[in-house]
Amino acid sequence: MMNKLLLGRYIPGNSIVHRMDPASKILLSIFFVFIIFFANNLVTYGLMTLLALVSVVASRTSLRFFIRGIRPLLWVIIFTVIIQILFDNTGHQLFKFYFLTVTDNGLKTAGFIFIRFLLIIFFSTVLTLTTDPLAIASGIEKLLMPLKKIKFPVYTMSLMISISLRFVPTLMDETETIIKAQSSRGVKFKEGNILARSKKMIPILIPLFISSFKHAEGLGRAMEARGYKDGDNRSQYHVYKASKIDFCTWAVFIISGILIFVLRG
Repeated sequence: MMNKLLLGRYIPGNSIVHRMDPASKILLSIFFVFIIFFANNLVTYGLMTLLALVSVVASRTSLRFFIRGIRPLLWVIIFTVIIQILFDNTGHQLFKFYFLTVTDNGLKTAGFIFIRFLLIIFFSTVLTLTTDPLAIASGIEKLLMPLKKIKFPVYTMSLMISISLRFVPTLMDETETIIKAQSSRGVKFKEGNILARSKKMIPILIPLFISSFKHAEGLGRAMEARGYKDGDNRSQYHVYKASKIDFCTWAVFIISGILIFVLRG
């Protein structure tokens, strides 16, 4: 069975993170990604790891659940780490095979990249698990509102992003269903060379594209039937506002960001 990709899924709840303003959570996620690139030693990465773990605990979501959801992305992370190890030739040489050289700096940087990827995925997953897609759209809309002065399509952009996030898990589930259906018909996806495996993707991609177009058509009809209008006159059922939880969380993150700059080597 394929591992479920958690990114894009929403799990209803009443945790501290669930009750935060969506715009605040989106900004915090961006801020987290920004400051993690300034971490460059074990102490700073340890601080960022602690911050991510506290966020997971505050969301009342099992850490084991997160780890299972990250597995589908591990191959991408591992590939990036291997490239870093093989092509970073700075530092003391540990191993050499023809033109491939492994150094201590390469291993160190690759390790930090691995941790960085995991933490970014962890924190992004916390955002989507605790924020309804409509709330994410509302948060993006609020953040992009200043761009209305230059005629930027704020409402359209926020709607596009929220729909994309909403259908990521749906398409992943349908991909899994299609693979199981094709496997039951005798298709063996893990056999053969790269070209043969690529050809076997066609029976997956065609039904997936057809399903995607059906979802898009159905969503368009549903929005039209409900009188959806894109513009200033559109009202919202939920009005989100920043609370004490948001301000306290921002204080913790700002202090953590300052510590990152102080403790970095």
